[in-house]
Amino acid sequence: AWCWKAGNGTTVNNDGTIQSTVSANRDAGFSIVSFTSNGTAGATVGHGLDSAPEMIIGKNRDRTYHWAVYNRDNGAANGLRLNTTDGNLSGFLNSTEPSSTLVTLGTYDLNMEAGDNQMMYCWHSVEGYSKIGSYKGNGNADGPFVYLGFKPAWVMFKTTGTNSWCILDNKRDTTNPVDRYLLADGNDVEGTS
Repeated sequence: AWCWKAGNGTTVNNDGTIQSTVSANRDAGFSIVSFTSNGTAGATVGHGLDSAPEMIIGKNRDRTYHWAVYNRDNGAANGLRLNTTDGNLSGFLNSTEPSSTLVTLGTYDLNMEAGDNQMMYCWHSVEGYSKIGSYKGNGNADGPFVYLGFKPAWVMFKTTGTNSWCILDNKRDTTNPVDRYLLADGNDVEGTS
């Protein structure tokens, strides 16, 4: 398991048009947000961080639906699904970038049926601790060098095309090169590459 520490408790957040319950660790740039959707595109939810989230993973807790993923560099109009290899899907976040206090919801994001319980995990980069972003491949087996400013303990990446979500970490692979991976969208055994 990989775990992120949110706050030591929850608070009610009334920043948006929908009340949310938030557990936030602002120092780590991470919050857990739960709310009940109203089914209205353009509704807003407070996320509890002090900067705009750069990555959001959300899930409708009442229906068997996909895990919706937003990445700032991919844009609010484009979304991905954590549990599939799908490429960009349009209609996310009502095509509105998150602000330092709010996330704007589209009807597609979390299968926003009125009255459904929803969960969002929100992150923003923290210098020396976490980095969320994108890079362009160079077509070489060695790939481009991506400077993070620290040695990462956990890395997840996916192309915006139809490929799997690849997860690497420093607990299963303690030295470089790190090549043991798991796929977030499959039930495959650990692979190497």
